[in-house]
Amino acid sequence: MLCCKDKAMHKITPFLWFDTQAEEAMHFYASIFKNAKIGTISRYGDTGPGPKGSVMVASFELDGQPFKALNGGPHFKFNEAVSFMVNCEDQAEIDRLWEQLSEGGQTSQCGWLKDKFGVSWQIVPSVLVELISDPDPAKSNRVMEAILKMTKLDIATLKQAHAG
Repeated sequence: MLCCKDKAMHKITPFLWFDTQAEEAMHFYASIFKNAKIGTISRYGDTGPGPKGSVMVASFELDGQPFKALNGGPHFKFNEAVSFMVNCEDQAEIDRLWEQLSEGGQTSQCGWLKDKFGVSWQIVPSVLVELISDPDPAKSNRVMEAILKMTKLDIATLKQAHAG
């Protein structure tokens, strides 16, 4: 089975339930992530439950991760119990993704935000795991204390907290 024409289907693919915004969300995410691919779109036929010809499922990839987006109606809403963590190489990437993904949505603490569709994202520096997993509990505790004071994460501040 193929996802986006040239790649084999992954074993696990996030499947996002939207009311009617699946195609809009797909294009929004593809405009933000540099290595994005738009895949196939399937449409409802005569048997619904959506209006005939409207988007049923849209397929896309973000940095090699396949996604499916369903227009399933207003029955379910996104919440913070599931989020997508994006590991960023530098502060410029954190800043760009933070600004773009949070536009029309809402920000929270510790690098978390909800986009305009209600999908939760964690925008974190790649170095975070190393800093917070330091075998020296004083260092990892300082990093955690710094994270808890932040909304958008700042790499320099986290490294400074780690160094003491």
